Amino acid sequence: MKKVYSLVAVGAAATLVLSACSSSDNSSGKTEVTETSDRPISFTVAQDEFDGYNTFKASTYSTWNTAITDRMMPGFGWFDTEGVWQHGTDLGDYEEISEDPLTIKYTISDDAVYQGGTPITCEDFYMDWVAQNPEWIRDGLEESGSDSASLFDHVSGPETYANAVPEGPQCEAGDKEFTIEYNAPNPDWELVVTGVLPSHVIADKLDMTKEELFQAFKDEDFDVAQEAAEAWNGWTSEAGEVPSPDEAPSWGPYTLKEGGWKAGEYVTLEPNPDWWGEPAGTTELVVKQISPEAMLQALNNEDVNVIEPQATQDTLDQLEAMDGVVTSEGSTLIWEHLDMNQGGSSIFAEDEGGLALREAFAYCVPRQDIVDKLIKPLNPDAEVMNAREYFPTDEDYADVVEASYDGRYDEVDIDKAKEKVEESGIDNPTIRIGYSGPNQRRTDQVSLIQASCADAGITIEDVGSAEFMADGGNWSNGDFDVALFAWSGSGQIVSGQNIYASNGNQNMLSYANDTVDEEWQKVNQSLDPEVWLSSKKIIEKELWDDLYGIPLFAHPGIIAYTDGLQNVEQTVVQTGVSWNAEQWTW
Repeated sequence: MKKVYSLVAVGAAATLVLSACSSSDNSSGKTEVTETSDRPISFTVAQDEFDGYNTFKASTYSTWNTAITDRMMPGFGWFDTEGVWQHGTDLGDYEEISEDPLTIKYTISDDAVYQGGTPITCEDFYMDWVAQNPEWIRDGLEESGSDSASLFDHVSGPETYANAVPEGPQCEAGDKEFTIEYNAPNPDWELVVTGVLPSHVIADKLDMTKEELFQAFKDEDFDVAQEAAEAWNGWTSEAGEVPSPDEAPSWGPYTLKEGGWKAGEYVTLEPNPDWWGEPAGTTELVVKQISPEAMLQALNNEDVNVIEPQATQDTLDQLEAMDGVVTSEGSTLIWEHLDMNQGGSSIFAEDEGGLALREAFAYCVPRQDIVDKLIKPLNPDAEVMNAREYFPTDEDYADVVEASYDGRYDEVDIDKAKEKVEESGIDNPTIRIGYSGPNQRRTDQVSLIQASCADAGITIEDVGSAEFMADGGNWSNGDFDVALFAWSGSGQIVSGQNIYASNGNQNMLSYANDTVDEEWQKVNQSLDPEVWLSSKKIIEKELWDDLYGIPLFAHPGIIAYTDGLQNVEQTVVQTGVSWNAEQWTW
């Protein structure tokens, strides 16, 4: 049975469990970086603005942010280009020391320090656990009369780590080792402890030492936790304002360059002088903000050296006509979908059009037409996707689809769409579809949906914009009817729980289903692939019956880069081409 891929957003709130890593035996075609090139390297992943240092917040957890911070914040492992998890990095490693109870020992490298020289120790990983809102934090909120479910705005819900490891990391101040003990089997245990932030920075803001903050957390001091959370939640920057290394220290190959952030244009990284691992590949790594439509011209003009544009036949033709450009095609674990908002501001809310109107919309979305016209010219084997937790290439895909979906939305059915509009009680409905724009392929998708749904008396309004997915935009505010974007596979078994569970931190659609919640709990507490498969069949069926959203297709992939640049390699997983940008060199 193949590994089930989980989801992180591409072009929406989401991030990545990838981290800076040394070259490994699993990497192919690598040139070891032995010295830093003085020729700058620039690349782009999106047009969106960098949100700042703390990319573990729900509002900053995104591919464009981590394209920068992954160069600064290594973890204990990474996904290779085939989507297989590898562990053991310059930061350290881990080992399972007990199966029952599941207990993991983590060892931090003796050389591991933050920029400025403060050692990376277990206190930092203890703060990471606290930031995921363990029970004592939630009890403190309740006792204080707060309506909030969390104190720290962490993208992961407490069920991922805080509840699963109720005692937190076991260690003493200054230790370079710690253990964590799970209260139940955990299929994703290798991916739970991946990121960390420097606790000494938060301690400084509270006029405490790192050791004092650690002890306050161990003593379950809620007052201190409140102050720490305020600092942790605000650990971002105004656009263009580079924080000092004291505020935002690196512990990876690169660090933010002073004066190197021009709002709306680029962020520049430079080598971290206190990095203990393989040298950074260049003296300046520049991450530029460029729209998808402008990426090809930017590469051709050598304004950037690496791009991963939206894959279309026209894009491929243009790239192949360029001199001095290397192009690579491949598959991805990224899939397009339409998610329907069930919150109060949406026409799909239960006191508005509800399920009937969602069904009407689904009946008029021309999924096959979208694939035939926009995807098959590049990938003749492309097909409409009918599952969320499985890809058509997964061996269990057909079995899951057979158990969960009866094919009712395979073809456009205008008569049924009209019936459902009438059943909804909404006359002449207007449905707003938003996405991060400009994005020509998504604009084309919306145009095809507009033409089809018009026959059913449904008006489709294209509200795609550069602000739609930004912090404070329509997506984060819940002000939309349909969101058109993509999720990407990460190798995790359970992270879909964060999206589809009623209390999931990435559930932006006000979706709630007790059966879905119960089945995710079964998956989360089992190491048996057959349990995962059985529960995910049920989850998929519930998501279809409720019309949480509509899967569309898996993305084809293209990368292109300036000839002569070394170590640029395509990957199927979530970060895309920037997955090993710290190793790029001339």
